[in-house]
Amino acid sequence: MTRNHPQPSRRAVLGGAAVAALAVATGAGTASAADAAPAAAWPTEFPLPDGFLPEGITIGAKPYAYMGSRANGAVYRTDLRTGEGQHIYEGATGTVAIGLKLDHDGLLYVAGGGGGSARIVDSRTGKVVNTYQLTDTTGHFINDVILLGDRAWFTDSRDSVLYGVPRGRDGEVRGLPLGGDWVQTPNVNNANGVVGTPDGRGLIVVSSTPGKLYHVDLKTGHATEITLNGADNVANGDGLLRIGHTLYVVQNRQNLIAVFDLDTDIRSATLRRTITDPRFDVPTTTARWGNRLYLVNARFTTPQTPETTFNGVAVTI
Repeated sequence: MTRNHPQPSRRAVLGGAAVAALAVATGAGTASAADAAPAAAWPTEFPLPDGFLPEGITIGAKPYAYMGSRANGAVYRTDLRTGEGQHIYEGATGTVAIGLKLDHDGLLYVAGGGGGSARIVDSRTGKVVNTYQLTDTTGHFINDVILLGDRAWFTDSRDSVLYGVPRGRDGEVRGLPLGGDWVQTPNVNNANGVVGTPDGRGLIVVSSTPGKLYHVDLKTGHATEITLNGADNVANGDGLLRIGHTLYVVQNRQNLIAVFDLDTDIRSATLRRTITDPRFDVPTTTARWGNRLYLVNARFTTPQTPETTFNGVAVTI
């Protein structure tokens, strides 16, 4: 693996101990936003630039959503209070931004898709402060990311390996091959969305095809299939969000969010309900602020042109 070193001014933003102290909250997808309910007047729909091709969305401790572009790797920030937005990073030709997560220090960890890379973007300056080449530039698809412990964990939809990038510091990438119950199906998207387990010691990963959930041991890479009760599968499972023992699974082409209750050992998940909305148009990922889930519509079934319109929508949970 090769990687570029971060700019010296951004090295060691957070020490390992400080990052570890944030592990469970960040891995759970529960920032302080959980305690701040949006005002009723806040918009529940907001526009994105034409041709933006959104995929990922993340929200930190302030009411701003950050979204990545499949068109050129750009990052767009929207104020949830007003629905107004702007580019914070204009992107670059030949790059994409798929899943992304905002850390407590203002750094955005961005999955680079088919190029096999992961980038770290400073959300305040818009500068790329680090790029990791996780895989070869062909035959892979770096899809989503979660912050857990001292690493940002990335999924590769075309290979049975997770990649742990050092968080807030310089260091080596850790490759974690998946074993146990994991089934890798050729030529389709497998590992996609990822979240931390409630105890912060493992990961939950969705395999989009045929639609299975796995509990992954971070020490060994052993994957245990999670038994689904009340659902045959989570086909086209994309973004994941966990709040406590409640798991939200975005099923993109089904235009719904499946809501599961996880058991204590993360061995089974029971379908509680589904969430859908007439404004859903192939939503891919979700992030939470207060009692709302915010999603981006990827519109995969619509021609993806520079003139195609895109938006984000919010639903109440």
